[in-house]
Amino acid sequence: MLNAVQYTERPVEDKIMTDLSVHQDPYPDQPQQHHQLSAQPPALPTTPAKGKKRGRPPKGEGKERTEAEESAKKAKRTLDRFNGMSVEEVMAKKLPDIITHNLDMLIIGINPGLLSAYKGRHYPNPGNHFWKCLFLSGLTDEQLNHMHDQTLPERYGIGFTNMVERTTPGSKDLSNKEIREGGHQLLEKLQMYRPLIAVFNGKCIYETFCKEIFGVKAKNLEFGLQPYKVPETETVCYLMPSSSPRCAQFPRAQDKVHFFIKLKELRDQMKGVVKTQEIQETSYTFDLPLAKEDAKRQSIKEEQHDPGYEETCAHGSQQHTPQAFGVHPSTDTDQVPDNRWTMQPFADQIPDIRCSNSN
Repeated sequence: MLNAVQYTERPVEDKIMTDLSVHQDPYPDQPQQHHQLSAQPPALPTTPAKGKKRGRPPKGEGKERTEAEESAKKAKRTLDRFNGMSVEEVMAKKLPDIITHNLDMLIIGINPGLLSAYKGRHYPNPGNHFWKCLFLSGLTDEQLNHMHDQTLPERYGIGFTNMVERTTPGSKDLSNKEIREGGHQLLEKLQMYRPLIAVFNGKCIYETFCKEIFGVKAKNLEFGLQPYKVPETETVCYLMPSSSPRCAQFPRAQDKVHFFIKLKELRDQMKGVVKTQEIQETSYTFDLPLAKEDAKRQSIKEEQHDPGYEETCAHGSQQHTPQAFGVHPSTDTDQVPDNRWTMQPFADQIPDIRCSNSN
């Protein structure tokens, strides 16, 4: 009977197992992998493949969009800067020279910039150090700006010109041929107007001028007065660093004031201007042997022993009676000869103020 029960239950168990096998998980190993993965640390983000720069799009992607954005920005900046004028229209304009005869100095730039041509003024950029250094050096009595450039020839004898007349966004837009031709045009201006000093505002300007006019290739140029004069004139050449804030060697205005001060001194020297007593520098000389002789001549004589001084003090104290408070003044000190000093201790010279026994 027991065997019959077992026989009857076996098909039921087989049926249950068959049903379970139908509904089994198609991925039987997944739970095991889940336990294994949970024990491992989280995976780090994958690095980009070699040859690919992180954070940058591949070449060619977004290039058209970038160019469109840049052109829109430039157009907006041009509208704001030149009041609706295009760069081509501004470049078509020229900056007139401010030059006349009998000038003390002629400031020479390389060529007009866009802002200078647009405003028709010299050095209008607020970041340029020219007008600030001009005032700090004493070449002008007050702080001026680009709106006063027309008044400088009459007030201070200062004029303005450029080596190249063509307006460009930057000096790098000029060709070497233009700069060389501009050097010969500048020579004609200098020979016509004959200023006292030709001031080159920047080293590259004078290098080209020196090579084209003097036939000398300038090497290791130093700022200040140069050894060559303009041909057929008495005009001297003076080189100073560029007043532009982009000058890497002298980026600040206070670094350039020194050369403006030396320029002023050169002008005064050539014009024969005598310094006033208020600002004249005093030069001192020191002669050591002479100083020693003067010290000996004016020194106090060495102290010498005077035996008569003690006798005089003792004699005076015996003859005179003490006055109030027992003070014994000495009245015979005038008898000591002149130019004689004593070696008497300081304690012996203190008067006796003690009361006498009789009191």
